[in-house]
Amino acid sequence: MSVLNRVFPAALLATSLLFSGPAMAETLTGALAKAYQNNSQLNAARAGVRVTNEGVPLAKSGYRPQIVGSGSASVTEQAGTQISTGQFGVQIQQSIFDGFQTQNNVRAAEARVRASNESLRNTEQNVLFNAAAAFMDVIRDRRIAAFRQRNLEFLAEQVRAAESRFEVGEGTRTDTAQAQASRSAAEAQLSAARAQVQVSEATYRQLVGENPGQLQAASPATSLLPRSMEDAFVIALREHPAIVATQHLVDVASFAVKAAEGALLPQVSAQASVQSQIRRAPAAGLPGVSVGGYETTTTNSATIGLNLTVPIYSGGQTSARVRQSKESLGEARIEVDVSRDQVRQAVASAWTQFVAAREVAAANRQLVSAAELALSGVTEERNVGQRTTLDVLNAQADVINAQINLASSERDQVVASYAILSAIGALSVRRLGLPVNEHRPQEHYDAVKDLWIGTSTPDGR
Repeated sequence: MSVLNRVFPAALLATSLLFSGPAMAETLTGALAKAYQNNSQLNAARAGVRVTNEGVPLAKSGYRPQIVGSGSASVTEQAGTQISTGQFGVQIQQSIFDGFQTQNNVRAAEARVRASNESLRNTEQNVLFNAAAAFMDVIRDRRIAAFRQRNLEFLAEQVRAAESRFEVGEGTRTDTAQAQASRSAAEAQLSAARAQVQVSEATYRQLVGENPGQLQAASPATSLLPRSMEDAFVIALREHPAIVATQHLVDVASFAVKAAEGALLPQVSAQASVQSQIRRAPAAGLPGVSVGGYETTTTNSATIGLNLTVPIYSGGQTSARVRQSKESLGEARIEVDVSRDQVRQAVASAWTQFVAAREVAAANRQLVSAAELALSGVTEERNVGQRTTLDVLNAQADVINAQINLASSERDQVVASYAILSAIGALSVRRLGLPVNEHRPQEHYDAVKDLWIGTSTPDGR
């Protein structure tokens, strides 16, 4: 086969890989979109919001009438005579005034829905951030494993070179032993690096919903970040869903206090009923129980009225519930301050980590270049007898360490940028521009909030 015939297919294959590889590689945006759709923790949180939504029609049931049907039938036999009776009726009860308990329960349920929506938004942020971190972890650990593999190949070559020099009398047994020891250490490090890759890929699978294939390198989300840490504090304290959720929970606790106090007020309800009683007994003056000797009487009745209940003393139970609700309200207000402190700390931590990672990555790039240049020089000097094998091994170790540190710092820079977005409450589908339909919990809420009847869920279950 000619040289041209061997080169042309290889060049064609290389060109094919060059153009098809990047197109098939998963981007960080694509991975986040899949996590948004597939993550089981996020789907469970969405289901929890739907459960909370049903609390509103439950609370509104206090406004609506309660209708109950009843019926009974009996047969009595005495001295050969049978008397059959049946009673059927419908009773309707409507609350007119319950001390504003239903009104406040509805408001509390609506505030709880708003809080659950914000909690869901916070869960979405956490899932997206964890998915971004997992994506970068896989890239970092694969790069480290590749560095370890090249290091092992380099050290294996050094062992062969040391053995060759020893055989011709230009090296020592110490040089060979040092090279062999470094190679053995490199084999152990490569095994550990490959194991770490599998761990990172498993975490990626858990968060994104599929195994990682070829992943495309990602850049920090610098264009989405605030201009300064102070700006980040302002945005976070105003918009972070964890803070907004606790503020809605304060509303829930406040309405719960009013509902508990309502139990101390009089209760008024209206009641109406319709009944029909049927009695079948032997007709008067006819002997025995011959056919046709019975008469049936039907009695219909209807009632309507008002019920007034005035609580006087309940053993201290109602008063204790009011005090308990007030303490819960105080706790909810403190939780808002706790959330603010946690968010502020998260912003400061993420911002400083981002700045540090950016500076460390820049320094490590210079370090890698310097270490590679030093390795080349030490190797040349060793070949002319001015350096030892140990010097080459140390220089190679410096290169590997610098490359690993660079991979870690570049990962940290990207992850820290997404940590800032999460800390300020801006890590969302809309802000990131993810190619996925945004989940809208309001649609389910609108479908169930005013339902009077029906056991099927909006999705048909």
